[in-house]
Amino acid sequence: MSAALQMTAFGLALLSTLFLLLATCTDCWMVNADDSLEVSHKCRGLWRECVTNMQDGVRTCDQYDSILADHPVPLTIPQSPFWFVCCFFFLSCLVKIVVTRTLLITADLLAGLALATLLLGLDCIKFLKEEPHVKLKMCYGAGVILSIGSILGLVGSVWYAVDVYMERALLVSHNIFLGVHYDFGWSCWLGMAGSTGCFVASVLLTCCLY
Repeated sequence: MSAALQMTAFGLALLSTLFLLLATCTDCWMVNADDSLEVSHKCRGLWRECVTNMQDGVRTCDQYDSILADHPVPLTIPQSPFWFVCCFFFLSCLVKIVVTRTLLITADLLAGLALATLLLGLDCIKFLKEEPHVKLKMCYGAGVILSIGSILGLVGSVWYAVDVYMERALLVSHNIFLGVHYDFGWSCWLGMAGSTGCFVASVLLTCCLY
């Protein structure tokens, strides 16, 4: 029973860590929600913004200017009293990108460390075969590390999704046009799925093995 739980937790942790890595590296955290023209498909990630031409399939990407800078977004403001909304929007974009990058990278590193620790703690691995209590503690420690990484990844992914929704609602309520409306994309869903999987694996390792 213990070996089966270990292998289940390891498989789930491995898959969830891959999801987190893909979420961090891919470019579809935000996608254009305007399907009326169907000329191009725009994706914005944590590191760059990509546009795919729907007619010929050509994809072009623009890297952000720096690791801390968000990609500039053109704004058309109908009334000057709403300048403070634009300032809030740009500040919100910058904070969202920087904090999500930090949380996701930290979650990736913690998930990788937990995965390596869990691998060495598996009963089927000959490492410390004569010390079963040490291997059990390694599995428990891997579960604790996974739980921390899962919380960080989930906070980053959910915060990004909520912030995208709040930005859109704020701009629409003040009649500010961005040129394109964005919704959260599949990279954001990958981050949520990977974080949830890591959390479930941590529960198996910390609560079910003892």
